[in-house]
Amino acid sequence: MQSITTTVPLSLTEAEHAVRAALAEQGFGVLTEIDVAATLKAKLDVDRPPLKILGACNPALAHRALEIDPSTALALPCNVVLEPAADGGTAVHVADPRELMADPAMAELAEQAATKLRAALDALGRDAGAAS
Repeated sequence: MQSITTTVPLSLTEAEHAVRAALAEQGFGVLTEIDVAATLKAKLDVDRPPLKILGACNPALAHRALEIDPSTALALPCNVVLEPAADGGTAVHVADPRELMADPAMAELAEQAATKLRAALDALGRDAGAAS
């Protein structure tokens, strides 16, 4: 699956706070949060590196998408994944809405969503660089 990705020189906790703020600047709120590592530990007694999934939603974009095609709900909210980067810091991945909404009727809306998500991740990189 294609994603919009950046790596920031922050701990997972610091990156999560920064991601939430950057998403909010673009009109997204976080509706869900899944700590995959904690869940797998609790349910299966499996140890794995940290992995967190945030379900982000821009209400205006979601409303427009649902008006075009109610089945868009299957792709909501947008998943934002945070995990340790191979060379330090935290990798942040966002599912690319252009891939999730391939219907030509959704092309403009998917592009707008991707632009806002890219802007959030670009701001995240700038803000992290200024903070380090």
